[in-house]
Amino acid sequence: MDHRTKRRREEETGVLPLVSENGGFNGESGFDGVDLSLLEAVESSHNGGVEVLDLRAMKKLVLSFERRLRDNLETRMKYPEQPDKFADSEVELHEEIERLKILAGGPELYPELVALNTVPSIVDLLGHDNIDIAIDVVGLLMDLTDEDVLEDNDEPARILVDALIENNALELLVQNISRLSESDPDETAAIYNTLATVENMIEVKPAVAELVCERTKLLRWLLGRIKIREFDGNKQYASEILAILLQNSTANQKRLGQMNGVDGVLQAVAMYKSRDPKSSDEEEMLENLFDCLCCLLMPVENKERFIKSEGVELMIIIMKQKKSAYGSAIRALDFAMTKYPPACERFVDVLGLKTAFAAFMAGITRGSRRERLLSKFVENECEKIDRLMELYSRYSDRVKNETERLNKLELDDLEMDEEEQYNRKLEAGLYTLQLIAVILGHLWSSEHQQMRGRIELLLRQQRLTKEDVKDVLLEYHDNIGDVDGPEDKERAQTRIQRFIAALSDL
Repeated sequence: MDHRTKRRREEETGVLPLVSENGGFNGESGFDGVDLSLLEAVESSHNGGVEVLDLRAMKKLVLSFERRLRDNLETRMKYPEQPDKFADSEVELHEEIERLKILAGGPELYPELVALNTVPSIVDLLGHDNIDIAIDVVGLLMDLTDEDVLEDNDEPARILVDALIENNALELLVQNISRLSESDPDETAAIYNTLATVENMIEVKPAVAELVCERTKLLRWLLGRIKIREFDGNKQYASEILAILLQNSTANQKRLGQMNGVDGVLQAVAMYKSRDPKSSDEEEMLENLFDCLCCLLMPVENKERFIKSEGVELMIIIMKQKKSAYGSAIRALDFAMTKYPPACERFVDVLGLKTAFAAFMAGITRGSRRERLLSKFVENECEKIDRLMELYSRYSDRVKNETERLNKLELDDLEMDEEEQYNRKLEAGLYTLQLIAVILGHLWSSEHQQMRGRIELLLRQQRLTKEDVKDVLLEYHDNIGDVDGPEDKERAQTRIQRFIAALSDL
């Protein structure tokens, strides 16, 4: 899923004038191990020419930056109570940080940048007393890690990101957010750029998604940000980053659940229970929030929290309102009820079946609740079975056409193994057809004569038989995986065998 909505990067400051003489890091060692003696020689020999960014150019940039940084720190230490004494040095430092953005034009030089021990100096400035300097650094890091910049530069990108992590960039970036006020446009932009930098680092090194949650309070900050009622770009981006952090990490899903995160995301979603988003950006944010909710509902303990926070009831209310979040609410209920009977039971107990059947959704199979479910299929002269068989016929035709196409390709000597053929059929609608067949198996095995009669009548009208349904179920049975363990696989196969046996009865 690519939900990236980054702002257009600022225009680059231009091409740096470079010198033509040979130079190197010889002589006196300067600030943080960087040779400053070269700077004067470089500057004195500057001839105003313009050359492309290379190693010598980068060294010049680094030396100039380190000197301005040293001057600023020394002046601040000498005149801590006299801002006018160090104001000029901070203007100069700001200019040097802006010039460093040119390095984004040569990501292949990042390993050399790291070797020069420049990363610690850059990262430390995130905690600078002057918030404007910290903002400058955030912008620099975002530019250096931008996905367009790092494309086809995997190894240099990894080296830079590793150096940033080792020098506590994640911690300082997140700490810096608490210093920023969204009442100021520049600081609002800095918050956005901070999130962009974190996302960039995750792109380069996916493990950052868990590292940043282990080491910082980013999850808590994001949770608080999405709960703010007013919509803006940072709320949208916060929802996107939160979804990224949750999508492939059980640890983060559990961590956010322990922070009362399920209830927090439900609060954010509840703002749209009776209204639609006002823009495409706000609509995207709402989709992100539901992505977060579905990810959170993977661990069992969060399903329990969902019930306690009345998440089932909220999803039913959203479905009843039939606003734009309608389909997302159905998806969230699906995640909540999958392999978790308490959620299924709550769904029935709060009269969710009536609402769900409007969208033709179901999934509860125990006790009196099962009877209430089955009764829905005989309402209005079995209209829901009619709809079910209409869908079965539609997807059966799709799969048949795809199978014929694949067979024709095979005749043309196109190599394709059985697994690939099966996957192609799944994409063409086989999985949906299998789920419909499972529902038909449930209905047939109930031994309800009115439903059985209706199913047989519709099968004949569509020139299908129970054998066709059995074949679909048998293929489904044979391809059930063991992702959830051998016991779950065995239980699922046993259930399908029961349906096949029921359909075999005369």
